[in-house]
Amino acid sequence: MVDLLSPIIQMIVKVFSNPKALGNAAAERARTIIKQAIGDHGRARIIFATGTSQLGFLKALVGLPGIDWSSVEMFHLDEYLGIDCTHPASFCRYLMEHLIQYTYIGKCHLLNGIRDPKLVIQEVTAELKRAPIDAAFVGVGENGHLAFNDPPADFQVTDAYMVVTLDEACRRQQMNEGWFLSLEDVPRQAISMTVRQILEAKEILCIVPDARKAAAVKACFEGDITPMAPASILRTHCSTTIFLDKHSSALLGPSVQLQIDS
Repeated sequence: MVDLLSPIIQMIVKVFSNPKALGNAAAERARTIIKQAIGDHGRARIIFATGTSQLGFLKALVGLPGIDWSSVEMFHLDEYLGIDCTHPASFCRYLMEHLIQYTYIGKCHLLNGIRDPKLVIQEVTAELKRAPIDAAFVGVGENGHLAFNDPPADFQVTDAYMVVTLDEACRRQQMNEGWFLSLEDVPRQAISMTVRQILEAKEILCIVPDARKAAAVKACFEGDITPMAPASILRTHCSTTIFLDKHSSALLGPSVQLQIDS
């Protein structure tokens, strides 16, 4: 278990000139992680995020050669309650359209939003706990959320997944990104991987393009580590790389050491 009271670890923060360069670089690192895990123990167990911010990364990743996707076992971070896999905003549908159909991943553990969430959590947790997770590819919400752990996030719960209530800022982001026609259409609850479970991954890639994420990036990676900025907890993980573009990094001050890439 990761010690949430451990000292802050110096993050690797990489900044790229544009979202495409960011996505390409994150995909290259993801390929290396996946290939190394397969070489070391015959498979790679990976957690994938969804959402608009991950599209460039996923497009780059599925286009890279040399990955034995049949040896990849995937989990995903979250899913709305009350919508099925045919809904345009379903994260299961998103993963099918942007990842699974291009790769034919060996094993997929998708969260079902219309079944009894207690059973879904029980079943996916059992699969998740069978072996260590090699990597988690995550993003940061406009409100600083990590998965659907909105502020104030629970940094203490030890379950792998839980049912969460989405705050208005989170729901408004989903509407503004075009996934729903109105705020009222956005579900109020979801299944989310917990903060502690995300931190159990051996390596974390945090992929955060776009100017609208700049305030959250500053709060999470320059401010205090606090449940009010949920992704700030990534600074306690021993192997996390933050991938930003010039817009999402624009508000960071000199206290954050940046690696500037082309």
